[in-house]
Amino acid sequence: MSTSLAWDERYGGGGFQFGDAPNEYLVAQSRRFRRGMTALAVGDGEGRNGVWLGRQGLEVTSLDWSAVGLAKARELAAAQGAPLETVVADAATWDWPEARFDLIAWIYLHLPPADRSLAVAGCRKALRPGGLLVLEAFSPAQQGRRSGGPKLPELLWTREIVEREFPELEVLELTEGAVRLDEGPRHQGLAEVVRAVLRKP
Repeated sequence: MSTSLAWDERYGGGGFQFGDAPNEYLVAQSRRFRRGMTALAVGDGEGRNGVWLGRQGLEVTSLDWSAVGLAKARELAAAQGAPLETVVADAATWDWPEARFDLIAWIYLHLPPADRSLAVAGCRKALRPGGLLVLEAFSPAQQGRRSGGPKLPELLWTREIVEREFPELEVLELTEGAVRLDEGPRHQGLAEVVRAVLRKP
């Protein structure tokens, strides 16, 4: 099982493990965003998504359990002139705020089922009414591919898991299928993913 120390080591190896450009699916949802929205990028690692959201005029918090990754996120934010707050914490045990965020970006955060449910409960609590969750994660069809993702099948997402974990959220988009990734050295090539945009009533 991965640990924060393992991710510290990965992020400390130089370069950006998943690139410094934002996730394409998150960018594709930009029509739904507006300046001044409060946003949380959960499992944001080296900050590529949080920094991009900050550049769009959102008030962004990047959450990750790797202090090394978030140090690089702050450097990236400074280099690009993007405001960014960072929080070093485990998404499963963080003291999630109540109704604080207009947007939560959950991009390639893969947790064991019990931890995932805790983090999901935090997301549901922290979204404001009308708030959006944008999610992209690897699906079981990704197993055996070299384009990235966890080795343990229980860490993967399906449409059914999205529907079960977020039962009260309105589904704006929910798809499962193949995409081509070009996100740094760790996400390269054809990949099988779940993508979702959900809204809190």
